[in-house]
Parts: sequence; C-alpha cells; structure tokens
Amino acid sequence: MPIPRHLAPRLCRAVEQFPVVTLTGPRQSGKTTLARSALEGYEYVNLEAPDDRRMARDDPRGFLARFGSRLIIDEAQHVPDLFSYIQLIVDESPRPGQFVLTGSQNFLLLSGISQSLAGRCDVLHLLPFSRAELLRADLLPIEQIASRAPCDLETGGNLHQALFAGGYPRIHDQRLEPQVWLANYYQTYIERDVRSVINVGDPETFARFMGLCAGRAGQLLNFSALANDCGVSHATAKRWLSVLQAGFIVTLLQPHHRNFNKRLVKSPKLHFLDTGLLCYLLRIRTPEDLAWHASRGAVFESWVVSEAIKNYTHRGLRPDVYFWRDASGHEIDLLLEAGGGALVPVEAKSGQTFHPDFVKELHWWQNTTRLTDAPGTVVYGGDASTRYKNCTVLSWRSWG
Repeated sequence: MPIPRHLAPRLCRAVEQFPVVTLTGPRQSGKTTLARSALEGYEYVNLEAPDDRRMARDDPRGFLARFGSRLIIDEAQHVPDLFSYIQLIVDESPRPGQFVLTGSQNFLLLSGISQSLAGRCDVLHLLPFSRAELLRADLLPIEQIASRAPCDLETGGNLHQALFAGGYPRIHDQRLEPQVWLANYYQTYIERDVRSVINVGDPETFARFMGLCAGRAGQLLNFSALANDCGVSHATAKRWLSVLQAGFIVTLLQPHHRNFNKRLVKSPKLHFLDTGLLCYLLRIRTPEDLAWHASRGAVFESWVVSEAIKNYTHRGLRPDVYFWRDASGHEIDLLLEAGGGALVPVEAKSGQTFHPDFVKELHWWQNTTRLTDAPGTVVYGGDASTRYKNCTVLSWRSWG
C-alpha cells in the first residue's frame, strides 16, 4: 500500500475548482502514484511512451479526443504545444477537473502554462517524502512548531540513517540501497533531464558543477567563485544553477529583508532538497561516515530547511522561509513567517547533546530585534525536546 501523501487532500480540492491542475516535482518524487491513487475515475496517458508522444505532437486534437472527460497526462512537458489545445477545450467548457498534467521539468511545464493556461490552472508541487509522511503522521503547520507541545514522531530510528537515505519514495517503498538507487537517479538526471534542457557540451563538467554545489550546501552562494572553481563562465554557472532549481534538486534560501538597523548580507544560501542525494554527491558512502564527516552540519541544516519547505509545499502554499545574517556574521539559519508579520527564528544544530551555546544566536537575534517574545527554536540531533531560556529545543524527531 503506498505511503499516503500530505498533498493528496489539496490535489483533490484543486480538481474541484480548476479545469486544469498541474502537478510538478523532481523525477521519481511520486507524482504519478499520487495522481492515480487520489483521483478516481480519471483516464491516464504517459507521454514518455513514444507512440503516444508522437500522436500528441502530430494530431493533438485527435489525441485528446481519444479520452473521456477526465484525463491525467503524465510527463506533459514533452509536448508543450498540447497546452494550447487544452486551453481551447477548457475555454469552451470551463468545467473543473478536466485535465491533470504532471511533469518533472518545472521550467518547461510552467513556461507552457504561463503562455496558454494562465488563470485556468492550479499549480502544485510534490517533493520527496517528508519525515512526517514516512512515519504516517499528520501534517501540522511548521510555522506553529514552537508554540505546540514537542512530540517525538518515532521512538526508534537513527538520525544519520534518515539523512543518508533521504526521501525519494522508491528507496523506501522497495527498501532499496540508497547509494545504488541514487547513483542511477543521478546518471539519469544528467543524461536525460539536463541534456533535454540545456546544451551541455561536456556532461562531466556539469557533474563536477553539481559536486561543487554539494560542497557549498549551507553556505552563502558566490556565483563567481563557483564558476571559477568549475571552469565555466559566470553566466553559465547561473544558468546551470537555475536548471538545478527548476528540477527541484536545490533551493536558494533568500535573506530576510528586515534589517533591524543592521547591515545585512544579500547573497542567498544554497541548500539541497534531498539529503540522500546530497550525501551521494559528497561521496558519503554509509550513515556511519556521515556521523564523522566534515559536512555533517551542512547536511543537517539542509534537512531542516527542506523539511520546512516540504511542509509548506505539501499544503499547497508558497514556502515563507528565509535566513538572516548581518555583516558581522551573526546568523539565524531559518526564519519562518507565521502570518501577520510574525517571525519564527530556527537554528539547526547537528550535535546530539544539547549545549547552551545552541541558543546563543537566537538570544542575540531576539535582543537585537527587540522581538524577545519571538518563539525561538533550536532543532538539534539529540532525542529529547525541552525548553531552555525562552527557547524551544526540539529533537530532530519532532521536526517536520
């Protein structure tokens, strides 16, 4: 039985309100499984199949006429011209729930939607499993995490194993060895998705670029340094990074705009949306290696950020997540906007033993901003959740 996805109720509501719903996300994040399991009575076609793709390109009207009133079109980005014909159908009869389009290439899908289906389509994103999904736990608003009672989502489990495995569904559904599956996933991504979008003359250079990005996870992004280290131009580095963003491989966490009379850095921070893939790119071969690896803190911070993003995204919301850092080096790893302008500062600490220094930056931020009532939160690698000097200290088990 498939693990239930938190996005399923939002998807069901969307098809009751919009003629077209688009479901995007990284390859192998479970989009097809979700659409087919959540939406009863829908026919299904996959444009990865050469014969169906050929017919959709050569005779789009005839292709769409083959199906009934409700249709899931998988990997719809392969035939972007189809969007215009779908537009004609839904303009003539704007009945909700006619088409569900899925695809792993967000840049192509959204380009077609912006041209043909604007105002007629709801766009949802499905990311790999969150920790709460893997544990079949309820989806609770992440921005309220500091005000709700801490709870362990699991009595067992191992932090480093969880980070090492990541959240791609097939690893968990079929109990596959993460490194073996991720090696194939990485190769497929380079050979298929990247080459279909940009003209990479040397795939090995792009692979090196991804490895350099992995080494910068959790750090401020310097495009010039990244380009120089990879041996490509500044413009190429920006273009390649935009491809990784559009493919839901990485995210750029933007600095929060409120300066509180402090001079702030303006560069974003780079994070990976799946720590299993990040570990693979960092050549971390076992969970035990991760426990002693120099990048353990960066991997943990990326996990804390990605779990917050999944929480928003799987509720169908735009992630209101940022970081905050001033020119003197004081930093808050994650800032959540909780509505009404309220901010929830979050620090990520991979250590498994709580230390008072874990809340040092939170206290500095609360005092500097004069937001002493802001519900500061530390997420750390230990097992016990508690309160310490006006801050919530959360075990990693309670995050997500």
